[in-house]
Amino acid sequence: MLHLAQVQKNSSSGEHRLKLLAQQKSDHAWASLPAAEYIPLTKIEFGDGALVLVELSSTHQINLIYDAAPWVVEVIQNYLSSGLTPELLQQEVDRAEQWRQTLTLQSQELGRRALEMEARRDQIQDLEENLKREKKQLEEMSESLDEQRKQLDLERKQLDLMAAELKAKIGQ
Repeated sequence: MLHLAQVQKNSSSGEHRLKLLAQQKSDHAWASLPAAEYIPLTKIEFGDGALVLVELSSTHQINLIYDAAPWVVEVIQNYLSSGLTPELLQQEVDRAEQWRQTLTLQSQELGRRALEMEARRDQIQDLEENLKREKKQLEEMSESLDEQRKQLDLERKQLDLMAAELKAKIGQ
């Protein structure tokens, strides 16, 4: 794992050590180390105060150590000379957060609308079922009325026949 460190001389023992300052998280992401962590240096290749990049094993053994100056210059050229400032980065972070919040609100609004549409769809289905039921009832009532009308027509014809027979008996 790659770390940015500073070579220091321990004032009490006089031995050199590395003070770990930051740790690489990904290709372009580094994190400051919150607590001071020291790695003993057995072979001194750099002067006191020098910044170095050090690759450490999982047991914090030094695998590779080299001067950080070229890397620092590259960081300056790639990021700071192009006008990329901490303020600009913070503005971008803020903008990204605003976008995230906007997208979250839009997603919530879409979810709310979807629920409303689902409720409306359910209402429409209920209305359709009610209309089908009422239509069936009306059709049944219409059939019943047709039957009653036919029955009344038969009864009227019978009454007409009876009336005609009575007239014929009276007229004789």
